Amino acid sequence: MTPIQLDTGYLQKTLLDLLNIPSPSGYSDQIVHYVGRSLKEMDIEFSVTRRGAIRACLTGADPKPDRAISVHLDTLGAMTRMLKPNGRLAIAPVGTWSARFAEGGRVTIFKRNKEVARGTVLPLKASGHVYSHEIDTQPVSWDHVEVRVDEQCMTATGLREAGYGVGDFIAFDATPEITSNGYICARHLDDKAGAAVLLAAARAIRSQKVNLPANCYLLFTIFEEVGSGASSIFFGDIAEMVVIDHAPVAQDQNSTEYGATIGMMDQTGPFDYHLSRKLTSLCETYRIPHCTDLFRYYRSDSASAIEAGNDTRTALVGFGLDGSHGNERTHMASLEAVGQLIGLYAQSEPTFMRDKDDLASLDGFPHQPSRGVIKITT
Repeated sequence: MTPIQLDTGYLQKTLLDLLNIPSPSGYSDQIVHYVGRSLKEMDIEFSVTRRGAIRACLTGADPKPDRAISVHLDTLGAMTRMLKPNGRLAIAPVGTWSARFAEGGRVTIFKRNKEVARGTVLPLKASGHVYSHEIDTQPVSWDHVEVRVDEQCMTATGLREAGYGVGDFIAFDATPEITSNGYICARHLDDKAGAAVLLAAARAIRSQKVNLPANCYLLFTIFEEVGSGASSIFFGDIAEMVVIDHAPVAQDQNSTEYGATIGMMDQTGPFDYHLSRKLTSLCETYRIPHCTDLFRYYRSDSASAIEAGNDTRTALVGFGLDGSHGNERTHMASLEAVGQLIGLYAQSEPTFMRDKDDLASLDGFPHQPSRGVIKITT
């Protein structure tokens, strides 16, 4: 196997492009078109599901057993819940996140009349000059924030006449910044950083004419943040899948912003024993900075694929992310490490050739380390 040479300039540009395309779950058509154009430029064949999930293929020497690498294109966002009498919008979250991180966010509202508008999410008591210390004691919840629209709307009727309606999608500006020492700060790095890494790795594999032993599918899902993610992009043929997603960096976690993190378990249970250890072995052999971690309040496209009934080995490789589902930060070193690992994984032999069949005999079924025979004496 040969380590791929990632074009970091392409990686950064692609990430910035993705971050600047609004794509809250359920409003992802434009980012699907962007990824499709990127794949066409690489001459990678792909298909799109009815709702917009993308399934591309890097052709390998053998069609079976198929493998996949998955990322998601959708992000957190909000939706108009009510047109308020004061001319502002009550909102509900799209995805699971705290209203604490919505406060102060600049947003785009996609109005029912197909126009777009701009606004800002504010707490109900936003001005210290008016409410004094009450601004620090009001509760943190979605019932205590509202969108101040940048239009002359003073009533619910005024909002309605201006084209606003209940059910309008609301997208939060990513406000990306890449510092000179490699830090990337933005909303929605989960999982647009993963998507940028996968596109950059695919581009390197194509341009460097890297030979793959088996077909490798690139999956771009669009409903991960609301739970259904990869459930609709499998067709019973994927034997193993590696998910690229964020690895939360925080106290009492082992994830790092400066390397790849291999997830061993999340809230839905352990990832595949053999595939996860294959990824750690690749990191060790090729000296990719890495660590392992497990996540108690986290799920990914792995969970939706398994819950949909797919008998697929799954593993998770994460880029370290500080402040997940808020004002997020990662580092180029982490994205590059994940990209290198993905390039090597795509070149590796199938974890088990037996997995090409849905059902098979016990022959070739793997073993896990055993404690041996324990003799009990009386």
